[in-house]
Amino acid sequence: MTTVAIIGALQEEVAHIAQSLESVERQEAASLVVFRGTIRTRGGQDVTVVATVGGMGLVNAAATTQYLIDRHRPDAIIFSGIAGNLNPALHVNDVVLGGTLRYLDTDMRLVGQWKPGTECFHSDGRLLSLADAALRDMGIHHVIGTIASGNYFVDTPEKVAQVVRDTGADAVEMEGAAVAHVAARNDVSPLIIRALSDNADTDYEVFREFDISQYADTAARLAVDIVRRM
Repeated sequence: MTTVAIIGALQEEVAHIAQSLESVERQEAASLVVFRGTIRTRGGQDVTVVATVGGMGLVNAAATTQYLIDRHRPDAIIFSGIAGNLNPALHVNDVVLGGTLRYLDTDMRLVGQWKPGTECFHSDGRLLSLADAALRDMGIHHVIGTIASGNYFVDTPEKVAQVVRDTGADAVEMEGAAVAHVAARNDVSPLIIRALSDNADTDYEVFREFDISQYADTAARLAVDIVRRM
């Protein structure tokens, strides 16, 4: 039986996913609340799904990913969340699929000497295809692009210019590269999905007041749809 781990950005998102599971169980460990159950694919196969909220920042994302891998042995990890838009051709509520993931503030000449021995990371090709098809069917504009991840909030023109110059990214956030990095170390297939919540021009104290409940529902439906297509 295939096992898929889903890391969400919001409690509401993971709660929606849990409602889609059969034989769901709630577990608590490693400061996480994890829901475990099954989803039946279009082809009639039962897929085991474990879903949790990962926490903000590279370390929280990496710790959550490694815990799920050690405890549940997933074949794939889907990580969804929100990001700041860096691409003038994209708009708020569009989606960037992480074809490439790069760190903002890490010297990969050093870190990249360890497995997997690369300076950037990539979502799995088959999972990208499934997500692309699901997003097209949902009518959501999206691209397969580059996502930059770092431990600081990008909210000024100067920071935006630096991130674009250093990484060529379409979107910026604080977790995706860490999830893809840990997945690659463990030979697990990752998929990083980012919905654009702003244009990387909003102060964090203002941003935190945004109502992103609609995103939670859409993200949950997308993650479940991708699993059903497996």
